[in-house]
Amino acid sequence: MLITLLSSVGLQAQEVDNEFSLDAQLVTRGEIREGGFKADSLDKERIAHFALGKYRITADYKRSWLEVKLSPQYSGVWGQASAGINLYEGWAKMQSPKGLFVKIGRQELNYDDGRIIGNDDWTMTAPTHDVLKLGYDGENHKIHLMAAYNQNADSIEIGNSYYSGGLQPYKTMQTLWYHYDTPKKLFGVSLVSTNIGMQSVKDNDRTTYYQQLVGTYMTFRPKRWSLEGAFYYQLGKEEHGMPIDAYMGSVKVNVKPSEKVDFFNLFAGYDYLSGDKYFNIPPQGGLGLVYHDKVRGFNAIFGSHHEFYGAMDFFYMSNYVGGFTPGLQNLYVGVNIGPVEDALSVYGAYHYFAITSDLDYVNSKTLGHELEMWASFAFPKAVSISAGFSLMHGSETMELLNQVSEKRQLHWTWLMLTVKPQLFTTTWQDKN
Repeated sequence: MLITLLSSVGLQAQEVDNEFSLDAQLVTRGEIREGGFKADSLDKERIAHFALGKYRITADYKRSWLEVKLSPQYSGVWGQASAGINLYEGWAKMQSPKGLFVKIGRQELNYDDGRIIGNDDWTMTAPTHDVLKLGYDGENHKIHLMAAYNQNADSIEIGNSYYSGGLQPYKTMQTLWYHYDTPKKLFGVSLVSTNIGMQSVKDNDRTTYYQQLVGTYMTFRPKRWSLEGAFYYQLGKEEHGMPIDAYMGSVKVNVKPSEKVDFFNLFAGYDYLSGDKYFNIPPQGGLGLVYHDKVRGFNAIFGSHHEFYGAMDFFYMSNYVGGFTPGLQNLYVGVNIGPVEDALSVYGAYHYFAITSDLDYVNSKTLGHELEMWASFAFPKAVSISAGFSLMHGSETMELLNQVSEKRQLHWTWLMLTVKPQLFTTTWQDKN
């Protein structure tokens, strides 16, 4: 494929435009959380104040068929001793005029709505992957093939095949993604298939277990409304060697009430993520020992969870006690308002959360209700400020499954400053 790509761009001498840019991204966010964090003691009432920082600089070089990007990053909590600098992105991409491309190195992966493969930029670190990507990007058809093989070191010593604590949790990954759009973008459909190799977490066990995910994401966009739907199924074996039989489905509708009012948008949706049949957190005083023959809890390993399951990140950003999940139902409605074009935007939403598994020792499947609001204002020259507030009213089921005993009213407030200037840009011509 690389030979075909290079031959298609042509290596004859010609005048070529070169472009180089240097950009910066500085994100500072202060948070106040009351409740939500797990504590050492169940009778503790908790409130936390902290500031987070993410500082990234990106160098990007482009010419007719080649692009190279380098982006080092510092991220962490203010005052954190273990925070440090790492390479967020570092890749090279070669592309032909016909749409064929090869991209290799450390890079973001962000597909469809980001639910299954997303960059989750809300987090200070944000996930990237060391991956080789081959593909074709056409007007109506796109197909990407990705492959990764992770290792802890380049040593040839016996036992070096074990991998843990790296950039991503997997040892190997292969993903095939295909997308089709109708000529006027009225309807779009994506198909995705992944094969992920996760190494055993058992002592002295170097077995790699493979799990698969297959599914589809579809969009339908008439003039004043749009409909999104997705379904994904997981199978194979997880890192303990247990079989996986899990799935998820989602649907979302967006409506603009009036063609004359572009800045007002209503939305509603429903997510269903399967859960484990037996959950190993019993009523107080129980042992909590249960036998699992399968993993039925859906796990979107690369997903941007913060965007979908409530801003307070109670679900899928951190595991339940015991590692298994009772699943999740997420019914939500909300509104997006942008009264000042390209400057002011306001968002509000309500979520109803419930488990999907039938558990003998809970009285209700309801987990709780969450209200979330945020507003953002963009100043000229790449500066924006945003703020948000969330309120979670949890149920007895929520307290039991998360092993917390605290106020039912949980609060989260945040204030964030984002500065994204272009520091330098230049262009020049040379012979190819």
